[in-house]
Amino acid sequence: MRAALWLLALFGIAAGVALFAGSNEGTITVFWPPWRIDLSLNLVLMLALGLFVVLHLALRGLGALLSLPAQARQWRMQQKERALHTALLESIVQLLAGRFSRAAKAAQSALAQERTLEALNARLPMAAQVRTLSHLLAAESANSLQDKPSRDAHLQHALSESGEGSVSPETREGVQLRAAYWALQDRDAQAALARLQELPHGAQRRTLALRLWLKAARLDGRTLQALETARLLAKHRAFSQTAAHSIIRGLATDLLSEAHDPSQLQHAWSELDAMEREMPEVALHAAQRQVLLRGDPAVARNWLLPIWDRMTAHPDRLSDSLRVKLTRALEVGLDSVDAEWLARIETAQRNDPRDPNLQYLAGMACLKRQLWGKAQQLLTQAGLGLKDPGLHRQAWQALARLAEERGDPEQAAMAWKRAAESDSGR
Repeated sequence: MRAALWLLALFGIAAGVALFAGSNEGTITVFWPPWRIDLSLNLVLMLALGLFVVLHLALRGLGALLSLPAQARQWRMQQKERALHTALLESIVQLLAGRFSRAAKAAQSALAQERTLEALNARLPMAAQVRTLSHLLAAESANSLQDKPSRDAHLQHALSESGEGSVSPETREGVQLRAAYWALQDRDAQAALARLQELPHGAQRRTLALRLWLKAARLDGRTLQALETARLLAKHRAFSQTAAHSIIRGLATDLLSEAHDPSQLQHAWSELDAMEREMPEVALHAAQRQVLLRGDPAVARNWLLPIWDRMTAHPDRLSDSLRVKLTRALEVGLDSVDAEWLARIETAQRNDPRDPNLQYLAGMACLKRQLWGKAQQLLTQAGLGLKDPGLHRQAWQALARLAEERGDPEQAAMAWKRAAESDSGR
């Protein structure tokens, strides 16, 4: 359609020119003494048009001739710039492929090309960012090659280049994050934390930065900070639910282990949130630390109450090993147990009379209260059903002492024998 319109326009112009030139009888007389030259107006117009075209083409040709040196220089700059970007891409590809020596050479080549362009006063777009990335790639390659002096040198260049205003903030943040990661690889937690603290507040809450902060805090022994970071990562779903549960549980346990007296343990317990306090492993560890530090057993039992309620309400939700640990933790404080806890133990054993752990705990409670007959009955049942060697041994040892107090040496000998069988690897 466009070609047809152009063709119609050309026909129209040709028809207009033909009409004008065909009826144009004007002449132009040029006096050049002693001559007189008469020229047709049409011829003069054609000569003028031709002269304009010739002059226009001549000027364009002259301009093109004079611009050849500039075009040649621009072409050379483009070739060098392409070589720079090619070297930069080659460094990235070789680094991803694990060819670290080649990646370092390609990054050095990119830096050399950039210096050549700078010497030629060529304005390379985002030159500072290109230099920063080149130094970062060279540092990454040197780190993979265990060349720490070269890595640190390139890192300092990258940090100085990324400090310029023309470099995007994300580029500098990326350099700082890599520096923190390398510090963690060197087991230098202080340097890693210092790098992370240099980040803007928003960048510090990114998932990658939080992961690095978690590792650095754990390496530096800052358990509380590591726990707070793990909570943020779990909230951001940076881990699977199982992994987040395991990490938080381990950090909470470490935080409790750092306490060296009951007051410190109480303070550490207060730093935990409700979900962490209801973790069976955490509550059991806290109770064990309370007993080890000679704290108040009533406080330990209070910490264990949610776990006890869970075990009695849903026995299948607590593993056998945790049930054994809970039994051991409660057994330690039976000397000072109050009537309320005794009622809980008795009610739980009555509701689940076949549970050997509850039989053992109730039997030991009766033993502490000098209820010999009931203690013997419960401990005998527990001794026949307990699978944990330690509880099995203690149950039969208690029965052996009861038999000795009753003056029944045969029963005592049998009980001591059963206890010895537990020691031999029941």
